[in-house]
Amino acid sequence: MAWCRLHLAAEPFKLPKYAHRQQEPILPELAATILLLFSLLLIKHMFADYFLQTARMIAGRGTYLHMGRAQHAAIHALLSVPCFLVIGVGLPFVLILVAIEWVVHFHIDWAKARYSDARALHPGQAHFWKAFGVDQTLHGLTYVAMVWAWLYYTTPYAI
Repeated sequence: MAWCRLHLAAEPFKLPKYAHRQQEPILPELAATILLLFSLLLIKHMFADYFLQTARMIAGRGTYLHMGRAQHAAIHALLSVPCFLVIGVGLPFVLILVAIEWVVHFHIDWAKARYSDARALHPGQAHFWKAFGVDQTLHGLTYVAMVWAWLYYTTPYAI
């Protein structure tokens, strides 16, 4: 218990000056908005890919003109709209952005389906999960590109 008395006798811990709310915010507004947007897009992705995807959307995805894949990509695009509107992006820009997202998502999923079908991949194979990881990474990079486009074309923070 000697360490306890020592600790209690010591001067209490003080937060650094910059951490107090009376000072300037630690996280600039733009950085906070970017983090919010990425969070919204990732949550949207989880719902669109895992909760709202039907068996019809999954079956036969190796066929290029597949209505289920088109619907799945449309769900992704439609759910991205409120993600951008909530941070104040104008609707015309958002509609252009999600139209591009629809095309990109459609083709990423088609390429993964063609690759997986050609190799008869299933969840019991390690290669299935590699293809799955590449697919999910490409979708994540799509969100990076969307956030970049928002910053570059609609804010004074062109990067």
